[in-house]
Formats: sequence, C-alpha cells, structure tokens
Amino acid sequence: MNSFGRIFRVSIFGESHGECVGINIDGCPAGLPLSVDDFITDIERRKAGAKGTTPRKESDLPKILNGVFNGKTTGFPITIIFDNANTRSGDYEKQRAVPRPGHADWVASQKFGGFEDYRGGGHFSGRLTVCLVAAGVIAKKLLANIKVAATILEIGGEKDPELGLQKAIDAKDSIGGIVECRVNGLPVGLGEPFFDSAESLISHAVFAIPAVRGIEFGTGFAAARMFGVEHNDAIIDATGKTKTNHAGGVVGGISNGNELVFRIAIKPTSSTPKEQQTLNVETGNVEPFSVKGRHDLCIALRVPVVLEAVTAFVLADLMFLEQRIKRIIK
Repeated sequence: MNSFGRIFRVSIFGESHGECVGINIDGCPAGLPLSVDDFITDIERRKAGAKGTTPRKESDLPKILNGVFNGKTTGFPITIIFDNANTRSGDYEKQRAVPRPGHADWVASQKFGGFEDYRGGGHFSGRLTVCLVAAGVIAKKLLANIKVAATILEIGGEKDPELGLQKAIDAKDSIGGIVECRVNGLPVGLGEPFFDSAESLISHAVFAIPAVRGIEFGTGFAAARMFGVEHNDAIIDATGKTKTNHAGGVVGGISNGNELVFRIAIKPTSSTPKEQQTLNVETGNVEPFSVKGRHDLCIALRVPVVLEAVTAFVLADLMFLEQRIKRIIK
C-alpha cells in the first residue's frame, strides 16, 4: 500500500495539510555518512517558487528523527519528516461538494467513505513527493558511482519550456510535459524476471508520482513502427556494449550495462483556474466550477528530481538483491 521495496524499503506517510509529511526508510546499511546538508540540493530543486509553480512555499527542512547517530546511519530504520507550515485549508472547504475533474477527490471519497483528509488533496497531494526526494538522496549516496539524471524534454509540446509555459499562461490553464531520465554506470544483471523486471519495478515506482500518465523505455512506442533488424541492438564487445540503445539499457527485464533511458508523460495539473463543469455531490447537479487556491501551472517543472529519486531507490533495492551493496559502509 504505502510501502515499496524488498530490502531497501520506503514507507510514506502524511497529508498535504496535516502536521507533517514523512518517509520511513528500512534496509539502509550502517555507516553511511548522512546529515541534513545532504538533502538541501535536491530539496531545493523540487521547491516551489519558480515561474509556473505553486506560490505555496515550505521551508522543507528535513527532520531526521532516528536511524542516524554521530553523523552516520545505524543500520536501523530512518524516519524523516517535513513540517507543513504554509497551509490555507479554507481554500478547500467550499470545494468539498464539487470534486475536481481529473483529481482523486471523488474516488478518494468513495473509497474511504468521506473520512479522508481532503485538504490540499490530502495523501494524494504532490506535497508528499518531498518525501520521495528524501529517500532518493539516501539511495543516490548508496549508488555511489552510478549517476541518475532527469531533465525536461518538453512542456506543452514545446522543446523550449518557456514557450510551453507561455501557452498555458495565455490560455489561463495548466499544461503537461515530458521528462527523461538517464542512468549511467549500471552493472549488468539488475532485475528479477518475471514480475520484478527492472522496467516493471521502475514503472511501478514512477506511477506513484502524482500526474504521471505514461512511460517508455529506450525507443519506446516508436519501436512499433520499426523492423526487427532496425530495432535490435548489436552487441559489439565482451562488456555487452551495443551499437545502438533502442532497448534503453534493459533486455529481458535485466540491465545490460548500457545507459538506462526512459521517459515519462506528465499530465496538466488537474487544479486549473479555467472554468469547467463538474458534479455538485450535495445537489446532484452538474454546474460550472473553477478551482481556487495555490497550484502548479505545470507539474512537470518539479518532476525531474522526484523522478531521479524513485529511480534511485528502485535501483538501490535491485543492487541489494544482487548483493552489490554491503550491510556496513566502511
């Protein structure tokens, strides 16, 4: 449910407007140097405030509650929380009767009988991605020389993000984008077919990021328009290096030592100021509706560091399964 991983296991908790959000990380080896300063760079990359992001600003200073002693991990569970200090829950009171189209409001109410914390999207909020980023920071340290990097490829169909954002601004609406992740330095052999293939696990974790609508590895959907001889990656040396990388670094669900490459599609923010039609659950009538409150114009702008994080903790878990990361870091 709210946990992921077999050895390096993360469990997420909290709601957008609750006291805090947080993550519990089990399976981290003992002896890994870890301090608050390690989190700052990636936390800052995710923060709001830039053009196209929500005006809601949180300090996002991580509080490490346990699992670290004298500046190093103990080998026991690590709990990290982030306080929610800048909330305006009143923005959501009137919205309770009119679930936002494209958001989890209605299905959450049906599944949890109306007992869920709906403020700011509650447990379904992108606010919780700060917790994923924290887990990713630790995973990246464990991966050492394996480099995980994600970048924005396009916003609203435009290669120039500024042009894509301007389209949304002009339309007074939200907009989506595409983010690509590349991983270098992976060993051969990561992935546990059948159901725990490298792509399966990455895809599973990626879809936990709110607003993800699709994923493709390597050539992706373009492979459907190619001939076999064109798509096959010819092996050119004993290390498994290939002439091309249409597979995106994974063959048969197992990493082949080449660069891991995949892309994800991010939908437009469902909370848009543009007037829409939606059901008023109190009156039973469909009526005009416009979302108030503070929301991202384009969620994709803040996704790269989150994508790196989930990719990193999936790969760290796979590295543990291959016994490539030891229980004690020396």
